Amino acid sequence: MKFVRWFEAINRCQQKGESCVIATVMGSAGSVPRDPGAKMVITADDQFDTLGGGQLEFNLVNKARALLAEHAGSSKTLQLIEKIPLAAKAGQCCGGSVSVLLEVFILAQQPVVVFGAGHVARALMQILGGLPRQVIWVDNRAEQFPHAEELAANIDCRLLDNPVDIVAQLPAGSELIILTHNHQLDYDLLRAALQRDDFRFTGCIGSATKTERFRMRLGHEGFGAEEFSRLTMPIGLPEVSGKLPMEVAVSIAAQLLSYQVATSAADASAARRKGLNWREIKETIQQPASVSADAGLLAQHDG
Repeated sequence: MKFVRWFEAINRCQQKGESCVIATVMGSAGSVPRDPGAKMVITADDQFDTLGGGQLEFNLVNKARALLAEHAGSSKTLQLIEKIPLAAKAGQCCGGSVSVLLEVFILAQQPVVVFGAGHVARALMQILGGLPRQVIWVDNRAEQFPHAEELAANIDCRLLDNPVDIVAQLPAGSELIILTHNHQLDYDLLRAALQRDDFRFTGCIGSATKTERFRMRLGHEGFGAEEFSRLTMPIGLPEVSGKLPMEVAVSIAAQLLSYQVATSAADASAARRKGLNWREIKETIQQPASVSADAGLLAQHDG
C-alpha cells in the first residue's frame, strides 16, 4: 500500500467530505519517536502518515476515532491537547514525553442526494464536486452518468431501476434534490420523501404550474401543511435568474448553501470564547508531560 503523507490525506478527506482528526506533536522532552511538527491524519476507517508507531500511535488513533464518533453529525471543529509520558503506562520505552494537539474536523456526514442525471444535474455536479460533502447521484439510465474518472471523489453514482427505493434507506438529515426527466418519477420521489420527517432539505425542480399540480395531488393523498413546510418547490433562489443548466445549477447550489448556513447559525453557541485557551497551549508546550499531574486519558491505559 502506498504511503500517504498527512497533507495528501487532508486533501483526500476534503474531496470526499470525510471527517478526520489531525494529530500534531506540539512539544517533546527527552527521547521521543518524532519531533515537534510531525503530523498524522486519522479517519474513522484509516490513518495516514505516522507519529512513530507503537502504543503511542495506537492510543492516539483510538482517541481520535472516539472523538469522531462522539461528535458525528455536529458539523463542528474542536481542539484538545494530550500530554503523554512515554513510559510503562503508555506502552513505550523511550523515556521521554510528548504533547500532541488533536484537531477534530467534523464534516457533514449526511449526504446530498441528487435524483436525475440530466443537463441541470450534470452542471450541479461541477459545483458539488468542489464542496466537502458526500454526494449520492441517482438515476435509472446508465448512459447518463459520466465516466468515473470525470467525477470528483465525493460523488457516488447509483444506478437503480427504481430510484424511489433508495429514499427509505437514506440516513436522517439527508438533503434531497429532485431533478429527474420524468414528472411522475418526481412526484413519486416527493411523496416518498414527505412520508419521512427527518430529512434536512427536500427540493424539487419545476414551474409554478407543476408545483401547484403536485401540491393538489399530494393534498388529495392526505398530505397537509406540515409536510408542505418541509418541501422547497420550485427549488433554487429566485434572485439567481436564468434558464441555462449552469444558471439553474448555481441557483440550486446557492439555495442549498444558504440553507446550511442559516441552519448552522441557528444551532451555533452564543459563547464568544471557542477552542483552546492560550494559557493552556503555552503551559502544555512548555511543561514536560512526565511531570504533569493530569497526564491525559491516553496515559491511563496500560500497554
